[in-house]
Parts: sequence; C-alpha cells; structure tokens
Amino acid sequence: MEGRITKQISNQYQVTKDEKNYVCSARGKFRNLGLSPLVGDNVLFDAETLTIEKILPRKNELDRPVVANIDVALIVTSIKKPDLSLSLLDKQLSVIIKNNVEPVICLTKLDLLEKKELKELKPLIKYYQSIGIKVVDNKHLGKIKKILKNKLVVLTGQTGAGKSSLLNKLDKKLNLETKPISEALNRGVHTTRHTEIYIIGKIYFVDTPGFSALDLKNISKEELKDTFLEFSKYKCDFKDCMHQKEKGCQVISAMSKGEILPSRYINYSRFIKECHENNRKLYK
Repeated sequence: MEGRITKQISNQYQVTKDEKNYVCSARGKFRNLGLSPLVGDNVLFDAETLTIEKILPRKNELDRPVVANIDVALIVTSIKKPDLSLSLLDKQLSVIIKNNVEPVICLTKLDLLEKKELKELKPLIKYYQSIGIKVVDNKHLGKIKKILKNKLVVLTGQTGAGKSSLLNKLDKKLNLETKPISEALNRGVHTTRHTEIYIIGKIYFVDTPGFSALDLKNISKEELKDTFLEFSKYKCDFKDCMHQKEKGCQVISAMSKGEILPSRYINYSRFIKECHENNRKLYK
C-alpha cells in the first residue's frame, strides 16, 4: 500500500494510510543504496510484515530539519526571549528558498514589545512582505489556517520561539510539552525530541526538534545570491556580479540609496564568506 511517513523515532517509522497508522521498519536495501526514509516521504509498504518497501520520488528535502516533500516552511520567529535574530532568519530563508519551499514568517511574543519597539518592527515586516514573503503573527490563527490549508508544512525556528505553543493554539487537544526559555542563555529548552506530522484540520504540520544554528554547506555562492529575492530586480553591469566590490553593481548602489534593508545586505555578505569557506574546506 502507499502511505506517508508521519513520525520517526530512532529506526522505527509511523506510516499513515487512510487515517490508520502502521509502525514499520525500513528494508536493509535502503542502507546499501545510501537512502534513509524521511518524515514526509510517500512510500510503498507491506501492512502485514510492517516493512517499508519503496521510497517514492521526492519533490524536495531539507537537511535541517530533515524532512521531505514540504510545501511551506513556517519560520516561527520570536521577537523577544529569545531575541529576534535577523541573521538566523535570513539564513533560514536562504536554505528554504534554495530547496524550492515557500517560506512564511510567523512572528511570536509581540506582546512582550513596548510601543516604541513595535513601531520599529513594522518597517521590517513591510520590507519582507515587499520582496514577496508572507509575514503573519501567532495571534491571527484564521489567517495562518487560510495560508496553510491543504499544505504539508514544516515548522522551523530557533529553540524556544514557540513552535509547539503555536500547534497547541491551533489544536488544544494536542497539549504538546512546552518549557520556558533559559534566562541565562536567552534561548529555549528543547522539548521536541523527534520529528512528527500533526494533522490539524486540513493542514499537515511537521513538528521538529528546535535549533539555533544553520549552515550553508550545500549552497553555492551563485545559489545563495538567487535566494536574496530583492537582488533580482537590479541589473548589474556584469551578469556574474556577486554584489560585493564589483564595478557597476546596482545592488550596492541600491543599498547606498536605502532601497535594500541594510541587515539583508550585511547578512548576504557574511553568508558569501561562509559559502567560500565551505567550498575551500571541500576541495582542500
């Protein structure tokens, strides 16, 4: 039968077919082929032997969190406790866009902001929306449900940002474990210990262990450039312009005019260096 992997704990996989769950093992041949079943995979399985026989072709997959066939990545982004990290947010956006997944930013903990801080946040939200990225907050559940209807959605974001809390708000029956963030470290305590799909209405959510860092090891400098969506509207003098120190770079010109968010360009330049270091290590 054909089903979808909706949960993984160690070497066991929960495969769901017509709302019925089967706990399966993977055939040894996958190891020989260098394949590992992932949450989100569509698979052929034997309901009698409880064995996964075949992994069907994937439309995409993410390395961290490790999931497949994702439609939308909901980037749950805390504004305070833990504090907003634009570097982490932009890195998540690059990884997600590179993997042909639609990113949606979901802001949390806006209630912790003072009026002045909230006013300063609005231009930031407007900028991300202007480059084609949807931005919502965790108070507007109806809007979130509308955007994510009939989608397989990965929740990703910094530990303690409120991923499990958001799922609890969308479906009170889940009652997922949450813990306060560490005041000393300004980051959350891990509560999710495995990857699992939760079906809420007509949305398929993947809840994953949180993380506070990402790397760009599978992204080339050219691919990274394409993930900064706002750069594409500027035509530089040279087609292979990397928007660093090149003569006639229209992106640098736009930056100086205030058309590009300074933090976006700063993060892009940092990421370019990271890609360069990764490439140098690969061929060393």
